[in-house]
Amino acid sequence: MALHITGDPAADELLSDDAFALLTGMLLDQQVTMESAFAGPVKIRDRVGSIDPAVIADVAPDAFVEAFKQTPAVHRFPGSMAERVQTLATAVRDEWGGDASQIWTRGEPTGAEVLKRLKALPGFGDQKARIFLALLGKQCGLQAPGWREAAGPYGEADAYRSVADIVDPESLARVRATKQAAKAAAKAAKG
Repeated sequence: MALHITGDPAADELLSDDAFALLTGMLLDQQVTMESAFAGPVKIRDRVGSIDPAVIADVAPDAFVEAFKQTPAVHRFPGSMAERVQTLATAVRDEWGGDASQIWTRGEPTGAEVLKRLKALPGFGDQKARIFLALLGKQCGLQAPGWREAAGPYGEADAYRSVADIVDPESLARVRATKQAAKAAAKAAKG
């Protein structure tokens, strides 16, 4: 399935074709726009020469940070996010044989098992893991039984809550509106 998250055809093609790129985009999705986060993997690939987890894990940390800092930056926090991406790459290399898709395919796991595996990854807390699970189910053809339930509200059809629901500019605008409404409601609740 072709993903349409970033508005950049090369970045979206890499996300569609490479499981580790998609996982990395999700890791980078914090304190930057979704489009910027998910465009990060193509910048990494272009600057380092690969998005393969084994290659990323073995790049000298200082050189990897420098790749993150090049203009346009991969992330607004290049040092900490470069370290997180390398830590994730090491985990995928060492625990999943270098194939990120094994996280959601090895042994025909249930949705609950995929969620557990995602939450065990460095940098993936409960919410990030649920959003990624919903992305896999809604746009990447994941057939794991119970994935919608395991993803919680992010798994709901037509929810427009996260990157899992972005398929075009209109859906991106709807996700942004939902997020803004949630922030306004939380602010109002605090008084």
